[in-house]
Amino acid sequence: MDRGSEKPVHHGDEESLLKWVVLIGRMLVRFQDGVAMTMSHTRQRLLQGFAVFCTVFLLLWTATFLYGSFYYSYMPKAAYSTPVHYYYRTDCESSASFLCSYPTANISLVRNNKNQVLTFGQAYQISLELEMPDSPANQQQGMFMIRMTCYSREGREVGSSARITMLRYRSGLLRTIGTLLFLPAFLTGAAEQKQLLEVELFSDYTDDPYAPSVGAVIEIMSNTVQIYSSQLYIHAHFTGLRYLLFNFPVMSALVGVSSNFIFLSVLSLLSYMRLLLRVGWRPKQYKIDGLSSERETNMDQGQQGDDRDGAADAAALLDPLQITPTNLSREGLDAEQTGSRSG
Repeated sequence: MDRGSEKPVHHGDEESLLKWVVLIGRMLVRFQDGVAMTMSHTRQRLLQGFAVFCTVFLLLWTATFLYGSFYYSYMPKAAYSTPVHYYYRTDCESSASFLCSYPTANISLVRNNKNQVLTFGQAYQISLELEMPDSPANQQQGMFMIRMTCYSREGREVGSSARITMLRYRSGLLRTIGTLLFLPAFLTGAAEQKQLLEVELFSDYTDDPYAPSVGAVIEIMSNTVQIYSSQLYIHAHFTGLRYLLFNFPVMSALVGVSSNFIFLSVLSLLSYMRLLLRVGWRPKQYKIDGLSSERETNMDQGQQGDDRDGAADAAALLDPLQITPTNLSREGLDAEQTGSRSG
């Protein structure tokens, strides 16, 4: 009796243990499925985020490149300077006076033998800076004229200008006081007795696109003038969009890059939506074609017969092991008919 009474308890423990094992197994399977699902979703989100990041980075880089290309091609050089070296005839005193020549310099307006300094349609201010000693000869010189002539590649004159200048007047007492005050600097060579003269030759010079300037001739119309050195400066006068791009470069860059980025983003979004719509319309087009063909077959009687024969042939080719209730009922009816005939 005790053994019989212990058996149900033993079977109950096994059943409860089996239930717990099955429950734990189901929980592990669900946990494994949940972890796999979470990892799959996480991987998908990471891939989507990486794709979005790459797309945004590519659009931003393209927008920056477009703005940089536009700025480089549209904005001319704001300033250009070059030293001016003069030459003149040195046999004036030993020969006739008509052989004497003024100090003249030939300046090239082409950078690296290929790029022109002046841009078509841009206004420039051209000035000449003279470093002259404050000597009695220059003080007695008084006014003298400076002429600048621009020429094209064919050697034709395309622009000319002449300006008058002179040293600033300083009285003898003022020069004496300045010499005494700056005597240590003059003795050590830290300072020199000189004056800087800046002469504006062209205030609004615009290059001709049909005959661009490739050089200029600068002539100082005085034989006794004394010059330490000379420098030619060309400054661009920007107006309109170029003025904004030059005076507000950071704001212009932000606006330009943002505009390009928005335009490229909208264009990419429209292309993506068009692709999605094209892919979404394809199955519907197939369904419509199927319905139209089905209607055509329903209207044609001869085609219906062919379809039934094709369906019968397809049913005959099925696997004989695939038995359906309909087939079972037909086989039972056939067996009863054959039994009644034989009886």
